[in-house]
Amino acid sequence: QVQLVESGGGLVQAGGSLRLSCAASGRTFSSYAMGWFRQAPGKERDFVAAISWSGHRTYYADSVKGRFTISRDNAKDTVYLQMNSLKPEDTAVYYCAADSSASGMKMSLSAASWGQGTQVTVSS
Repeated sequence: QVQLVESGGGLVQAGGSLRLSCAASGRTFSSYAMGWFRQAPGKERDFVAAISWSGHRTYYADSVKGRFTISRDNAKDTVYLQMNSLKPEDTAVYYCAADSSASGMKMSLSAASWGQGTQVTVSS
C-alpha cells in the first residue's frame, strides 16, 4: 500500500491561487493512478481531478474544469493540484488518493489509498 502526505493548503482570497502537493512512499508511485478529492463541512466527499499513471490522461469535475490542473512527477513520487481562480465554494479539506484507475476514481468516488487531507479556505 502507498502512503500519501498532502501539503500546500492554506487561506487565500477569492481569485487567488494555490498549489497542493502530495508525496507518496511505500510502493512504486508510477504504477498508481492519482487523484484529488475534497470534502466541505456537512457535505459528502467529491471528486476533483485524477491523472493516469503515465500522466497522459486527466479527468476533472465540471466545477473545476478550466481552473484546476492536475500533474505528476514520477521521478519525485509527487502529484500536484494547481488551483487558479479560486472561489469561496472551493473551500474544503482536499485529499490525495491513489488507485489502479484514474477514470475509476471519477466514476466510483473511491480509491484504494488516502492521505490525511489539507485544508483549503477561500475567503470572499
